[in-house]
Amino acid sequence: MEEKIVYFEKPGKENTAEVIKLVLERAKLRNIHRIVLASTKGNTAKSFLDAVEGKDVNLVVVPWQFSFKEEGNPFPQELANELRGKKHVVHFGTMLFHTVDLYGTNTPQALANMLRVFGQGMKVCVEIIMMACDGGCIKMGEKVIVVAGTHSGADTAVVATAAPSTKVTLLRINEIICKPIL
Repeated sequence: MEEKIVYFEKPGKENTAEVIKLVLERAKLRNIHRIVLASTKGNTAKSFLDAVEGKDVNLVVVPWQFSFKEEGNPFPQELANELRGKKHVVHFGTMLFHTVDLYGTNTPQALANMLRVFGQGMKVCVEIIMMACDGGCIKMGEKVIVVAGTHSGADTAVVATAAPSTKVTLLRINEIICKPIL
């Protein structure tokens, strides 16, 4: 099998429009109807929301958990309400690779560091697919497209088979759609 992978020369939000185009093309090609996507301040979620309007695609948006870096959450509640009103899901779950204080072990951070070998976006893709599965937003074994980025915006997208954090060995990155060269 042969498929195109797009490599961006630089990471960051300037790639978001191209990522949306590539993701929607791959979703149609693979008959995938759910996109799991990281969005901290809502800009990426809003861009995807506009892009999927009228399409048979549902978003599962995964912002930071509450009080991760500051009191509250930087993701706008108005946007969360708008997404939910349009039958999309917003999941404020526990960020699995940031649980050292909870478990007293560096294992989550070690896994995160290993995944960063492939780029920050790839680390976030793996983290949010488990978070979405843990939260019941997607089913174990479901094939989805997962989108994340480096600092802000979207620059990484994969086709993946979902698994919860308790069954991480069943999670599969089936295809890389795009990522920064780094």
